[in-house]
Amino acid sequence: MSEPKYFVGLDIGGSTVKSVIIGPDGEQVGPIVEVKSLVKDGYEATFGQLDLAIAELCGNAGITVADIGGIGLDVPAPSSGGVIWGKANLGDDWVGTDICGLLKQRLGIPVTMTNDCNAAAVGEYAIRNKHLGGLLLVAPGTGLGGGFVLPGGHLYEGANGLALEVGHVSVPFREDDGSLPDCTCGLKGCMEAWVSLVALRRRLGIELRKQEWEFHDLNNDPGSIEEKAFKLRTLAENGDALAIQLFKQQGFILGYGIADLVRVFDPGLVVIGGGLAESKFRDRFMEWVKEGFNDRAWPIYRHSPIEPEKATTVFQWAEGGDAAASIGMAYTARELFA
Repeated sequence: MSEPKYFVGLDIGGSTVKSVIIGPDGEQVGPIVEVKSLVKDGYEATFGQLDLAIAELCGNAGITVADIGGIGLDVPAPSSGGVIWGKANLGDDWVGTDICGLLKQRLGIPVTMTNDCNAAAVGEYAIRNKHLGGLLLVAPGTGLGGGFVLPGGHLYEGANGLALEVGHVSVPFREDDGSLPDCTCGLKGCMEAWVSLVALRRRLGIELRKQEWEFHDLNNDPGSIEEKAFKLRTLAENGDALAIQLFKQQGFILGYGIADLVRVFDPGLVVIGGGLAESKFRDRFMEWVKEGFNDRAWPIYRHSPIEPEKATTVFQWAEGGDAAASIGMAYTARELFA
């Protein structure tokens, strides 16, 4: 009879790799291990960092690498079948490379791979161990990512692993001059062009040029627009009118866009991730999201016509924090390779 196996989740980010190990019972063993990712130095450099993380995880769990039954890996880039399709924040040699196959060959352990938002969606599902329905994750950050987990815990990635690019769904909102904002993807009018840190910088610059905010403290701030935008969260937590206005707009547009996603997927549960999940004004932000959702969603996607008190779409904040993606990949590895 074979010995019970352990499963590792590796979340590769632009700066660090966050990793966890779970035991045969699915419970996390030991703390999260974090090492530098070195992604700009090429995938071989990152593989060396993964070796360090795995060794530390095994040491904490009191096991050897031979006891690992599978590895789940996520990357901050589009990929399909274990092959990176786009550079994103990675080094040049990642693109077109079978990362999954090479890591499997290097370690002699089965490996599966997806992108970081998909991994976080699975992590949020795994954390909610009593939730049996679908789960749609929408995560505002520098951009706007998403992931969808089907009932039963199965990740939906699409035919080419490219599904759930939720940030690039079009929304009918325009700038003050009637133009559609440019998106970093090259298109115009994407939801990410309204709901992201990049969008926050643009909108802040527009607002600070208005007479209404001529004497706002940020207009006297010598910092760059990027530095000023990073201060908005604290300002909003302290009730600053400009910061509140900007985040209220983002929340409303996010909810409006989610209404169309719900019309397509009907997930039942929508989880909002990203840094705002940790903010002190997150309850207000969630209300703005729901306002936008209610403005666009059909009544049946808000409440059951049979049980009017029952919400057909429930909103929750993400619970996994920085560990969600690594937990999701450890869970995925266990589901695939146990």
